[in-house]
Amino acid sequence: MRRHKAVKRQLTPDVKYNSELVARLINTIMGRGKKATAQKIVYGAFDVVKQKKKDLEPLEVFLQALENIKPRLEVKSRRVGGATYQVPIEVDNSRQVALALRWLTGYAQSKKGQPMKDALASELLDAFDNTGSAVKKKEDTHKMAAANKAFAHYRW
Repeated sequence: MRRHKAVKRQLTPDVKYNSELVARLINTIMGRGKKATAQKIVYGAFDVVKQKKKDLEPLEVFLQALENIKPRLEVKSRRVGGATYQVPIEVDNSRQVALALRWLTGYAQSKKGQPMKDALASELLDAFDNTGSAVKKKEDTHKMAAANKAFAHYRW
């Protein structure tokens, strides 16, 4: 059994939109401590989103996209009597956001041959429209949880 729970640090909201979620997105994209570069990418992507969706604010598009990506259920491996079962569990809110941001940035980075801001913007717009790789990943996760519903009694 674990002794200590990790202490959650309070994140300072980002400069432009004053949002903690945008700050988390910037931190997820950031590599090797280059926060200024990550901010340029995110704000650039938001500018591209603003050009494509003129009637909506980029922050609204981002929040709706995040809502469409967040997984409600996931499977965890549990070892019971020599057999390993994929047990579906509910995902708590902070992990939902973390997974959604990780999937969003991961699929944006995997789009080769275009600048990261454009890739992130297209992934955001796809997620806003409930299409795209990150939404498909969420649906696959939910399907896996539904398929393994029989093992839900192994949850503890």
